[in-house]
Amino acid sequence: MAFIKEECEDIKIEEAFEVKQEYTDKQTDLMVLKEELNEMEEKHQLKKHHDFIPGQKTSQTKRGPYQTKALPPIICSYCGKRFNQHGNLTVHLRTHTGEKPFTCQQCDKRFTQKAHLKVHMVVHTGESSFTCHQCGRSFNRRHNFKLHMKAHSEESSLACLECGKRFTKKGNLKDHMRIHTGEKPYTCLECGKRFRKKGNLKDHMRIHTGTKPYTCQECGKSFSQSGNFKIHMRIHTEDIPFTCQQCGKTFDQQGNLKVHMRIHTGEKPFMCDQCGKSFNLKGNLKVHMRVHSGDSPFTCHQCGKNFTRKGSLKVHMRVHTGEQPFICTQCGKSFPHKKNLKSHIRIHTGEKPFICDQCGMSFRYKFSLNKHIRIHSTENCSNKCHRC
Repeated sequence: MAFIKEECEDIKIEEAFEVKQEYTDKQTDLMVLKEELNEMEEKHQLKKHHDFIPGQKTSQTKRGPYQTKALPPIICSYCGKRFNQHGNLTVHLRTHTGEKPFTCQQCDKRFTQKAHLKVHMVVHTGESSFTCHQCGRSFNRRHNFKLHMKAHSEESSLACLECGKRFTKKGNLKDHMRIHTGEKPYTCLECGKRFRKKGNLKDHMRIHTGTKPYTCQECGKSFSQSGNFKIHMRIHTEDIPFTCQQCGKTFDQQGNLKVHMRIHTGEKPFMCDQCGKSFNLKGNLKVHMRVHSGDSPFTCHQCGKNFTRKGSLKVHMRVHTGEQPFICTQCGKSFPHKKNLKSHIRIHTGEKPFICDQCGMSFRYKFSLNKHIRIHSTENCSNKCHRC
């Protein structure tokens, strides 16, 4: 019995030791967990201190009984702007670093975001996602389309005090005002030419660089300006939207129709202040002014001859190159000038458009009529003067 009692006491002591040991292990685990929590809290406090921006209030999230603790915001180390996703911060950092990882394969233009590249590609493809049903104008961005629609709904509140024209954007009104003031703040460093808009200067610079970023996928022809590329695409789509109501002639540009209408109206709005001569095109007036100024800016590098028009120099160069681009479809004879071909065609057609108003005789060429006129003038002179 004594042996059994002693064995029981040993078992009790061993069980007590195991309970005490288990309790000690649990206490140790709790202490380790507490130390880890303290260490994490210290790191979080240190990060909050590092990201603290002077003068800015820290945001506190109210937590209900079942809400989890809000994640700390991701802060830009350059400007202090806060983001809730690492991806957004990555995109934002490109504004500081200048990184543009997305490149257009057509014109090598670079973008910070893939979405911006996608929108840009519409310039090369000619696609337009948003079309105005009132005037037919197309846009590749929803924002530009909405601004355009305000013009139809008369929501545009910005009006020019000079001419009353209205605008939906303050910047557009500012650009427009330079038409009245004559201000041209953007200057080309290559040739000194000045422009009202920064975009116009950018387009002009391609003349000097030779860059033509807009390429037609149908025929491979390249263009330096987006507007010219869009107009060219109408050749392939056979879209000629502007029609003259007088003669039925069609045009791919509204401006060309407007100029054409002056043929019917006889309007010549551009007048020379030196001699009073009027012109239907501003460009023709500009060329005419060289008559008074004596300016001949286009020089042949072969013979040194000067010309007032670029087209005249181009035609003159055929003298040196021997080029004869105008070919008769009837006999294959070629000519350096279009007017020469036109005169030659009369041989095949038999047309004689130049008629003498004194005897009714007709001629194929104007110089032949002028030579014939002298016969009548000689007859009149001989009746009046015996010397001639």
